[in-house]
This record gives sequence, C-alpha cells and structure tokens, in this order.
Amino acid sequence: MFEKYAIKIPNILLPNNTINMETWSVIACDQYTQDHDYWKKVSLITKDQKSALNLIFPEIYLNNFSEKQKQEYILKIHKNMLNYLDTGVFNDIKNSMIYVERKTGYNHLRKGLITCIDLENYDWRASSRTSIRATEETILERIPARVDIRRSAPIETPHIMLLLNDNNNRLIEEIGDYLHKNNTDPIYDFNLMMNSGKITGWPVNEDALYSHIEKELECIYDENKDEKGNSFMFAVGDGNHSLATAKAVWDEYKKKFGGISSDDKSISVPENIKNHPLRYALVEIVNLYDKDLIFEPIHRVIFDADIDELVNFVQSKLSGRIIRCNTKRELIDMVNLSKNCFGFISKDNNFICLQSDIECLAVTAIQPVLDEFISSANKIDYIHGCEETFQLAEQENAVSILLPPISKDNVFSTIAKYGPLPRKSFSIGEADEKRFYLECRKLF
Repeated sequence: MFEKYAIKIPNILLPNNTINMETWSVIACDQYTQDHDYWKKVSLITKDQKSALNLIFPEIYLNNFSEKQKQEYILKIHKNMLNYLDTGVFNDIKNSMIYVERKTGYNHLRKGLITCIDLENYDWRASSRTSIRATEETILERIPARVDIRRSAPIETPHIMLLLNDNNNRLIEEIGDYLHKNNTDPIYDFNLMMNSGKITGWPVNEDALYSHIEKELECIYDENKDEKGNSFMFAVGDGNHSLATAKAVWDEYKKKFGGISSDDKSISVPENIKNHPLRYALVEIVNLYDKDLIFEPIHRVIFDADIDELVNFVQSKLSGRIIRCNTKRELIDMVNLSKNCFGFISKDNNFICLQSDIECLAVTAIQPVLDEFISSANKIDYIHGCEETFQLAEQENAVSILLPPISKDNVFSTIAKYGPLPRKSFSIGEADEKRFYLECRKLF
C-alpha cells in the first residue's frame, strides 16, 4: 500500500499484560556511554525481570570487553530473544502501525508513528539519492558488534527515529487528533524508568487512517522531489548506526541468496527473499517540524589532554577570541546564544569560551580539527546532555567541549546538497529524552 514511500505496515511484538512495562522498557544503547552508575541502576531496576535490557548491548561495555566477552554477551542476547519468543512474553499486534506520544521531563510532548521502512530505499553514503538518507557520518568501529547481534537475531528492538520533512504538520499530528477525537484505547501507557517521562501508544490500523497517511505521504513525496525526480522524505534522526547495521545485514543476506552487486555498489534482491523480514526495519517516524522535537548538540570529551593546549590548537585552526568565564552558567549562556562559540571545561572549574569566526555549522568546523588533534594517546567520546559533559570534565586530564545549538530549519537542504553531517552532530532532546526500547519485530 505504501511501497512508493518506502513504508510497510508491520507486525509488531509487544510484551503481554503480565510484563511490567516500566522495567521492560530501557533507554537506547548509545546513551550514557561514560556513566557506569546509570547502567548499574538500570541493571538493579530490571534484575530478575523480563526486560529489553536483556536484548541489547549497551555501548558503555564495548571498550571494556575483550572480543571473547563481546561474543559471549551477544550469544546471551540471542538466547534471551529465543527464550522470550518461546515462553510467550510477546503479544503479536498484526498489520498495525502505532501512534506514540512521549511526554518528557522537560514539558515536551513528542509525537511519532511506529512502522517499517524498506531498506532498499535507504543508503547512508554521501552520494545517496534515496528516499531515506543518513544525517551523520557513520563511526565504523561501532558497527561490528551490532552486525553480530542482528545477523543471527530472531527479533529486533529498535531505537531508530526518522525525521519526516512535513512542514505542514499534517501526517502524524492529524493521526493523533483522530485517535483522541474517537477516544481510541491505548495499547500501552506507562511511566519510563529513571525519571524519563511517560509513553503512550495507540493502534493505527483503520482504513480511514491509512487513507490519510497515503494522501499526506503523496504530498510530501511531491514536495521534496529534486530536479532528477528523487524525493528526499526521511532523514535518520537517531539510530544512524542501527539502521546502517540493518542495511549491512540485509546486503549480506541478499548476497548469500544470489544477489548481484552493481557498479553503484547496490545489490539486487533475489526473488525468493524479496519479502523477507530482514528487508525492513522497525522505526519511529517523527516530524522534523514538531515544536516539541528539540535538537540538541552532541558534545565532545577528549581524554588525556591539556585544556590550554587544546584551546590554542583549535584557535590556530579556526581563529577567533579566547574568553575565560567565571562560572558554569556564564559559559553555557555564551555557547547557547551563539552559532560559532565553543565551550571548553576541565577540572577545578576551568571554563574557557572560544568565540570563533566560522560561518558554517559549528560541528562541521570543529570535528576535523579534533580529529587532527587527537592521537593514539588521546581518546574522544560523544556525550548527550550538558550535565554529563560537565561531570566528565572533573576527571583527571579530561577536557569537555560544549557545542552550540543546531538549527533544524536547514537539515534536509544541507544533507541534500553536501551529504551527511560529521559523525555525532546532534541528538533529539537531552539524554533522558532519547527513545526507549519497547516494541519488537520478528526477523526469523
């Protein structure tokens, strides 16, 4: 019904009524990557419970585990997935999308639509002209563990969020209006752990809603065509690496069954697997222009570095003025009220602002400079949330870097013209507003 727009109505697995949803649903695996205390608390909360935590590989462990430990952890994930399927943990919600409302602790109400997308219409490469494109460069070292999980996983549980280029605010918003007007009963409604807000979901399976979705998708498809007829409808807002993983595994599977590579590196779809579940990925679609969809910069932290050396190096590349701030609030305000200021923080309340002369997106300018600065003696990480960024700066020889806000108005046009932004450029909301694992879908 929606093939033209790279969408397929899914069969969705949801925990049955005996499962505690508050302990089932956990935050995306790429959050709190330096906060061991957060993940310890999650482990305690979910201890002896049926939980999505048992189906994922939190990235905080990636750099601490040996290769053998990683493989053992992945095998455990696969066993847990099979166990949950075999013991009736899930109810099968057939032929239905889900409309979602996520209330956060910041008085935001984010709206979304859970559905499947066709990976044949997704390409993460800079040259992509597909309907679904990456927003950011892929960090290749974060892919292998995810590929190992998905390659043999009987189910998927995603945290992928696609941005919809709908400046008329009609497709998703009017689904919500319809469901509320008709007093449709939700299929889940619960609070999320660790003070992360509340989530409610309603089934979307009526002909009237499907007709509305098809009509609006056609409008968006036409409005976003380029001169060659390619329509850029969706950009990957969160979960770039997860979707790239799904694509990589699908490409492997096509080759296994006789798919042929072409000059543009695409692989043909063998007839006998053209409808295989691996061809699709479960995602949440959110409207870029939703007023409660808040873009947050992803900050950086450099380990084993000296703050003055780093600031002087960045200034030598980007020019600009160095300003020493007296307080944390002063630094935050200077960075947040600009498009070209960077905040540097280190131990003992050392706050420095570099007011640069750049005119491009701040992350586009600074990431190549940081790549040049770091060596085998340094390590960089990407941090969601202002508070965690300041906390990490308290470590010995760590320098945190605050990035200014990113305007979402030019996201699609920038990607269409220049390709993906630098890796880890932005996130949707603060760390505790990120998508939680909840829905699953059968792959094998």
